[in-house]
Amino acid sequence: MPIAPDPSEIFHRAAKEGERRLDQSLLELISTGFIAGFTIVFGLAALGIVHSVVEPRAGDVAKLPGSLAFGLALVMLVVGRSELFNENFFDPVATAIERDDSWLIGPLLRLWSVTFALNLVGGALMVLVLSVPGALPSGTGEALVTVAEEIVHREPRGVFADAIAGGALVALLSHLLAAVDGVGGRIAVAYIVGILLALGPFDHVIVTVLHVFFGMRFGADIGVGALGTTTVVVTAGNVIGGLGLVTFSHIAQVEGARSSDD
Repeated sequence: MPIAPDPSEIFHRAAKEGERRLDQSLLELISTGFIAGFTIVFGLAALGIVHSVVEPRAGDVAKLPGSLAFGLALVMLVVGRSELFNENFFDPVATAIERDDSWLIGPLLRLWSVTFALNLVGGALMVLVLSVPGALPSGTGEALVTVAEEIVHREPRGVFADAIAGGALVALLSHLLAAVDGVGGRIAVAYIVGILLALGPFDHVIVTVLHVFFGMRFGADIGVGALGTTTVVVTAGNVIGGLGLVTFSHIAQVEGARSSDD
């Protein structure tokens, strides 16, 4: 059985991947961010379809098969190397840490801001397509409305806490992908993270905002102000969880190992 790479090797692999991500042309970055956005919507649609079919017969148990369906979206993202906000925290920061001449603040902000915007644009356009009457099976819209209203009507503290967990989980995906070899391992890790993300549910800003927008398109009683507040709260939580809990913790782990070697 292969031995898992040590933290330093994982960090080095992540830094190489981060260099690729930071060196993308603007057109490539826009394209990969756009693709990731509409890929997430396929997962949300699958979740809604499965939930609408299972929930009348199984009640709350429908959450599990719905999460299993959503997990496929993360698999498509990882296999296709699309650029998802928050999932691209660990690798580029590892690149910045390994470089002695620059913290790469400009390239990092470019990567994250373009990805954030294009994830939402690509996803919103696909939501508009799939919310056309008759595009999705009967009952799917009602299922999406129910979840969307539950999201925005929660206590802000609860949303923020779930967003910290969601940011940590999605950023952890990058670290785990650098720790496995082969497409099969990448698929398995991505699928597990996708299931956990939906099962929690742990809020990820792109998934959450697009889910709420989907619900609004089907008639959810949600205003633009509530959508904006949710976006701000979840984004803040994702940054704290993704950068603070995961990325900087693994950097400290590697730096600690290097110090002990010296």
